[in-house]
Amino acid sequence: MPQLSCLNLFLGYDGITVVSGLSFEVNAGDYLCIVGENGSGKSTLMKTLLKLKAPMSGQIVTGDGLEHDEIGYLPQQTVIQKDFPASVREVVRSGCLNRCGLRPFYNKAEKQIAEDNMEKLGIADLAKRCYRELSGGQQQRVLLARALCATRKILLLDEPSAGLDPIASADMYALTAKLNSEKITVIMISHDIAASVKYASRILHIGERSALFFGTTADYLKSETWRIYRSAGGAQA
Repeated sequence: MPQLSCLNLFLGYDGITVVSGLSFEVNAGDYLCIVGENGSGKSTLMKTLLKLKAPMSGQIVTGDGLEHDEIGYLPQQTVIQKDFPASVREVVRSGCLNRCGLRPFYNKAEKQIAEDNMEKLGIADLAKRCYRELSGGQQQRVLLARALCATRKILLLDEPSAGLDPIASADMYALTAKLNSEKITVIMISHDIAASVKYASRILHIGERSALFFGTTADYLKSETWRIYRSAGGAQA
């Protein structure tokens, strides 16, 4: 059974439909990149998957034992968030908040989860540093470690390389691919279609009001959608 299924979704806001009849599914271990022009509804879809926004119609079904609070999320950062005056350890631990329930503190196991994820992402030596003093690439690693504290099943990433320099951006894609190789499902909105086809196992390309393509990356590279997008200068060879 798919880990996540979207069935005939109609998405929008203020009564305006931005995506119509969207259907796709994600299996455990998939690496799905969602691509498309600005304003095509990618972020609206992400908010809907997170249940931050209700679909106008259609249904989202979870399977494979996935619970809603087992989805880790790495949002696009705002200027205010980049200036957050907390330590790296405090930010990463905050990913365990859903595990705490009504407890006003983290238990030993939750603290260890945070330490393990900082080690996994190579930021253990930054644990006492102030988050706002870090580089953009380091901050994204911190937020990814925070997202991992919420789940070992599925990660939703909203343009994680936005605002990063080319080296930090390449590092973020490589790091995400490594996590995916450890059986973590990845759903990523990406503006970098070249990186998307390099790393993703599946592509969802959203056009004006509807999906233009959904399937394997191999099939996407043979598709008319890819040919048209490339010929329009949307991706490099």
